[in-house]
Amino acid sequence: MHRFALGIAAMLVAAGGAAQDQQAVSALGRLEPQHGIINVTAASTPEALLGGLLVELHVEEGDEVTKGDLLAVTDTAAVMKAQAHEAEVGVTYAERQVEAARSNAVEACVRADVAAQEAERRERLQAQGVAGEEEAEKARGEAEATKAACASASTAVRLSETGVAVARARLARVEAERQRSFIRAPADGRVIDILVRPGELIGEAGVLELAQVGRMNAIAEVYETDIRRVKIGQRATISSAALESELTGTVRSIRQKVEKQDEIGTDPAARKDARIVEVTIELDDPGPAASLTNLQVDVVIQP
Repeated sequence: MHRFALGIAAMLVAAGGAAQDQQAVSALGRLEPQHGIINVTAASTPEALLGGLLVELHVEEGDEVTKGDLLAVTDTAAVMKAQAHEAEVGVTYAERQVEAARSNAVEACVRADVAAQEAERRERLQAQGVAGEEEAEKARGEAEATKAACASASTAVRLSETGVAVARARLARVEAERQRSFIRAPADGRVIDILVRPGELIGEAGVLELAQVGRMNAIAEVYETDIRRVKIGQRATISSAALESELTGTVRSIRQKVEKQDEIGTDPAARKDARIVEVTIELDDPGPAASLTNLQVDVVIQP
């Protein structure tokens, strides 16, 4: 009889646990675009060690942008433009040096050919007894000297050509650094907030916030004691007084870390120091939520 009672009790506990597992999971949450909010800022440059100054802003809140679009310009753009012009002049100067070196090489090598021919002529005259040995030696010395000058001038040409390559490489580097003065969209998305206006210093927060609102998620903060009842693929409903109707979605991921609760509801009896696990729910229709990033919502995950 005692064993029978224990068996009944065990069955009741198991049935209770199974019933609990079949219950929906309720949680507070927030609306968030795919990949969260992107804080777009200016690149760090030596010309802006203490932070760049914003001089141009090409977008406003709510604008849709495409990856690569120009969003803003910092004050370093003018300095870098001047440096790029200087580098362009450096390339032109190096190219003129090549032209001069080639002209000198042509002249030196022509003199070497003439001196070589003169040396051959003096040697023939010496062999015929018409010219003396001293004149022939002098002609041979002149031919060797001009030959060496021709070789040196040819080396100078190659060296000046290397100078052109160096100047062009510097121009490419300066131009790449200049592009860092232009703030461009890192991805397609919508501008959801402007943080800095022209004339203001760009801080750590950046210039603007960008969000990919084409896909929206609800981030549910599920109590750690309930997380075992949440599985990938479960359906969920999302509601808020700010929404005209309930939204629906599907559980796409369960984050791998227990954290302290961020979203605090209005219930005074609620656990304010609760430990939660964030669950990402992809919304079926992102449209109604696209302009409500960070809205607090109530989430019910169906069993």
